[in-house]
Amino acid sequence: MGSVSGQTVAVFGAYGHTGRFVVAELLDRGYVPILSGRDPEQLGALAASYPPGLDVRPASVDDPGSLDRALAGAAAVINCAGPFAATAAPVIEAALRAGIPYVDVAAEIEANLDTFTHFADRVRAANTVVIPAMAFFGGLSDLLVTAAMGDWTSADEAHIAYGLSSWHPTAGTRTAGAVSRGRRNGRRVRYSGGRLEYHDDALPTLKWTFPDPMGPREVIGDFSMADVVTVPSHLPIPEVRSYMAAEAAGQLSAPDTPAPVAVDEAGRSAQTFVVDVVVRAGGEERRAVARGRDIYAVSAPLAVEAVGRVLTGRTRAAGAASAGAMFDAPDFLGALSGHIALELFE
Repeated sequence: MGSVSGQTVAVFGAYGHTGRFVVAELLDRGYVPILSGRDPEQLGALAASYPPGLDVRPASVDDPGSLDRALAGAAAVINCAGPFAATAAPVIEAALRAGIPYVDVAAEIEANLDTFTHFADRVRAANTVVIPAMAFFGGLSDLLVTAAMGDWTSADEAHIAYGLSSWHPTAGTRTAGAVSRGRRNGRRVRYSGGRLEYHDDALPTLKWTFPDPMGPREVIGDFSMADVVTVPSHLPIPEVRSYMAAEAAGQLSAPDTPAPVAVDEAGRSAQTFVVDVVVRAGGEERRAVARGRDIYAVSAPLAVEAVGRVLTGRTRAAGAASAGAMFDAPDFLGALSGHIALELFE
């Protein structure tokens, strides 16, 4: 399988909230991160917080040459710079020119859809790999649905319930959300009847019984996240519905909710999460549950584990594919046991 220790991985948007977690995770695992992004001062300040020697390569999505210089010599690139509507395509183009795999942490539904739509054929032809949404939203739930499916090849419906103890959005989350809403003219989106539907219906408040100790909670129904793109990209499930703890949804939409505050040395917040996935087929039901802490911090081991598996040939697909299509889902989740506690129920 080969070792990845010492390999260089470019991180675009390295000084952003999630980017900082990704850089730290790469260093913890023995990679050599290249710090990239558009602001040289912020890159310099980030580099100064680590032992000397890290490569700082400012780059802008408006300048393809700068992106080429940022990726020169890298084994892979992780794009952490939102809004991904603006950054995904230029960084994927640069990764294609460099002939290296691309991973991003995009939660924007439309940006992820664009990645699959516009790059699937070209990435396959280039015999490389592009994995969008390799993060808490999109990637984790896709792995959980895929793991819950087990030997089922299709299902009637998948339900993904997010039990967040709180949601203090970063500036990046707010910007990405605004861009995403703007792209669909303020309409909402859901995956039903085997396709994405745009609608203006009010979102229902429902009850979801999470596993203990969380128990029954109010959730907002049809609170669609990137799962409505990642799961249907490879699994024949005509209904993919997601739900968000009502309190967390309220905090996300409130303009005065503060950004996350670090409470430990790793920079993680006190927020905890339970992701409860139920798949149903022909009257049978299977379930997968993931528990952990800090939705932004946990995106780093997800993205870095993905890069490691791609670089060591532990993939199940070529081209542009989501986490559940690309990897052995139970094995991938098991490898993250230090960050995510997984339970599978049949």
